Amino acid sequence: MKANQQQLDLLKQGVTENWNSWRLEYPGTQPELQAVDLTGANLGGVDLANADLSGADLSDADLNNANLSGAKLVEANLSGANLAGANLSGADLSGASLVGADLTSADLNEANLTSANVRAANSSWTNVAEAIISAEQLKLARSPRDDF
Repeated sequence: MKANQQQLDLLKQGVTENWNSWRLEYPGTQPELQAVDLTGANLGGVDLANADLSGADLSDADLNNANLSGAKLVEANLSGANLAGANLSGADLSGASLVGADLTSADLNEANLTSANVRAANSSWTNVAEAIISAEQLKLARSPRDDF
């Protein structure tokens, strides 16, 4: 599957005034953004619920308070990304890299983190209830303030 260039162009035009308005207007359309390069993009508050971002490069992107619920982020690069307050509930993050990502107050309820690299991710106060994650992964990511 290939990324939808029109959707990518719309996303790059701006989150609030363009992308999120388009999502409200076409709620049944699934964003197809596989393997896109959004390195360092400012996507705070973006609605990417149920989007296919498999293999996407979102390293160092600002995704604070983004809605990524149900998103397919298989083997995506989220290294150094700001995911503080992001909704990742039900997201498939299998094989994704979250190295150094900020997951403060992120919701990972029912997320699939199988084989995800979460080493040194800031995960304080992250909701991981019913997430698919190994004890070893939690040990690598867990900060002293976490309350799982």
